[in-house]
Amino acid sequence: MEITDYYDVIFKRRSVKKYDQTPLDEKTLEEISNQIKSLKPLYDNIKTEVKIIPLGQVETKKKQSPHYMAVFSEPKGNYLVNTGYMLQQMDLFLSGNDIGSCWQGSPRPKEDILKNSDMEFIIVMSFGKPKKSKELHREGASEFKRKPLSEISMVKGADKILEAARLAPSAGNSQPWFFTGDENMIHAYGSKPYAVKEHKAPKVQKYNTISIGIAIYHLQVALEHFGKKTEIVSDENAKINAPENYEYVVSLKAE
Repeated sequence: MEITDYYDVIFKRRSVKKYDQTPLDEKTLEEISNQIKSLKPLYDNIKTEVKIIPLGQVETKKKQSPHYMAVFSEPKGNYLVNTGYMLQQMDLFLSGNDIGSCWQGSPRPKEDILKNSDMEFIIVMSFGKPKKSKELHREGASEFKRKPLSEISMVKGADKILEAARLAPSAGNSQPWFFTGDENMIHAYGSKPYAVKEHKAPKVQKYNTISIGIAIYHLQVALEHFGKKTEIVSDENAKINAPENYEYVVSLKAE
């Protein structure tokens, strides 16, 4: 189940909503567990934990998948961006190995699971074999419903790089990102909180912030696919010159 380049997976992955309820075999679950241990964080100083939990240990309104991954994190810095960046590695790994997966905002671990962690619960990802094999992958980028590159990026001459970020999944397909710079330094921004009712705003912004981390990981995958060595850096000038209605997150330096 080893995959070293997820670029092609990005162009066919699909959020799987309907699953075969048969649990995955123990060998497959062990390989997934080992992959979780190898996840690379965006920020080394943020402690995280990813737990595999069965359906019976998840609070959900409807029966969905036989397995879930629950993410817990220290609530500091850009921990939500970090969550998106890390767990998207698993989304692409699973899709690349013909296992369905989907980011889930509503389900959450039951209380006994929550009490076993001293960190904040963030989000879960469902996974398992899709109910129908044809629902596992898309035929190509044309099947994605996404904004055109012109609406999410000012970067010139790097369409193949930015296309990977354009196809990233996001909460409610909100696509809350924008990119500036050039192929050697791409600056990533996230949309400012939406003008929604006060009790909804924190939840909306939480999932949007996680989504930014997903897109950043897709960018890095694309850069490395085309032979670039990448480094995550902070750029004060990019922060000062954020596009209207967006906030600076990080920059990807490529050589």
